[in-house]
Amino acid sequence: MAEAAGAATPIAFSGAPLDRADNLRADPDALAARMDWKARLLLLDGLMPSLDDGGQLAWGTLADAPQDAELVFLGLDRSQGGEKACFASVPPQGDSRPRIANPQLWSLMTSLAPDQLALYGGARSLVDWHARHRFCAQCGHPTHVAKGGWQRNCDTSGGCGAQHFPRTDPVTIMLVEHDGELLLGRGLGWPEGRFSALAGFVEPGETIEEGVAREVLEEVGIVVTGVRYILSQPWPFPSQLMIGCVGQAQSRDITLDETELAEAHWFSREDVIASLDGAPDARMVSPPPHTIAHQLFRWWISQ
Repeated sequence: MAEAAGAATPIAFSGAPLDRADNLRADPDALAARMDWKARLLLLDGLMPSLDDGGQLAWGTLADAPQDAELVFLGLDRSQGGEKACFASVPPQGDSRPRIANPQLWSLMTSLAPDQLALYGGARSLVDWHARHRFCAQCGHPTHVAKGGWQRNCDTSGGCGAQHFPRTDPVTIMLVEHDGELLLGRGLGWPEGRFSALAGFVEPGETIEEGVAREVLEEVGIVVTGVRYILSQPWPFPSQLMIGCVGQAQSRDITLDETELAEAHWFSREDVIASLDGAPDARMVSPPPHTIAHQLFRWWISQ
């Protein structure tokens, strides 16, 4: 289970308890043999999980899958002795809404146990990708599930035969330091007082370090050097990998990109500690504990 130094809680969406069993993915006959009465199906309502009476992820059998639904193999569960193959069904369509538009998602992040949240997050990303990639991006012909759901292939009959794989989009999220203080920003539309680390997608042809430097320069006009990796977090909305870094600012002069941020300010160590402690007179409100930004704050304080 991934955990930041000084962190009070594990990194959300990390630590899935299943063995992904790549050897089974690559062997259609062996995988088919696992699709028996012992196999488990993660019960989903679209992309949202169904919960049992104990507030845990609900499971059924493969007989509970919608008729003609595509099934993806999540992995093997060895937690209770034996070995059960776990699957999820692909919904009719993906979810294009921003996560902030679904309050139930935020509730799940705090109510599900860490291993349950990690299992759900991985399944959500995978089935959402399948729902969005039923046709080949190269020729437009239908695609079908391959390698247990960790690949889609374009039809060779009339199609181009291309292979497609679930995507993960790298996003840098960075602490910008200068003389013992952090530069933090408030995003457009965020509540007053809510500040977090700067973040942005890594672009084609960039290293992580180059992505950090470019995003900081674009958003606040500050040159950053000495970028170092700290920790990461899967973020399944829909398929991001948050890459937490720290870098050194070469100045304190902020030139704000108002199309990206509502405001940005420097905060002292005492400011960050007061925010994490929930002090009523804190200068800012920190991101919630299940976010990587919160864990980066705690890492920084522990140094």
